[in-house]
Amino acid sequence: VIVPYHPGFGESADDPAVTDIHDFVLHYLELFEALGLPRFNLVGQSMGGFIASKLAIEHRYLIERLALVCPVGIPVPDHPTVDFLAVPPEQLPTLLAHDPATVIKHLPTGAPSAEFIAERMKEGAMAARVLSPPYDPKLPRYLHRLTMPTLLAWGKSDKLTPTIQHQTWLKYLPRVETRLFDKAGHLVLDEAPDAVSAIAEFFER
Repeated sequence: VIVPYHPGFGESADDPAVTDIHDFVLHYLELFEALGLPRFNLVGQSMGGFIASKLAIEHRYLIERLALVCPVGIPVPDHPTVDFLAVPPEQLPTLLAHDPATVIKHLPTGAPSAEFIAERMKEGAMAARVLSPPYDPKLPRYLHRLTMPTLLAWGKSDKLTPTIQHQTWLKYLPRVETRLFDKAGHLVLDEAPDAVSAIAEFFER
């Protein structure tokens, strides 16, 4: 299992040249080539689901099976994705998780260090560049190209990308299975071990 950091996130340095989701697609194509991966299973969560969808649409010959976990990327006007960059930091744990402790346990217990603040600012700047808006109005037009078996997983308590958004994705994905998980929010892979198992089982078929 390969779990890379997106440019501008985690331990990966910022790259001001990355200004939209398609730049991530090209970045990952080069990564997959460098790793010598001719064909593979792909998981994308949240913004990663946006990236994975666009990559699989354009380069479906690479993807054996696809798992999209509470993805952003398509407009759902009646149930829009929340602009998390506009949410006060103290409200983020409640927005991201069914149990706020899922997020809180990863936060500093005292005053955050300068390094912690710098990393969050770096990630926020990148997210603002590539997720304004957090969707591509043309994406639904091309989702029919996702002809590989696809698993759509969502937390039933997702407040960031409201769970009802999965119904819009279902309209466009031609070979899709859906799994919704109790007591899990946007961070469904952290809160619902069954979600991780479901993806593993889906890939092993």
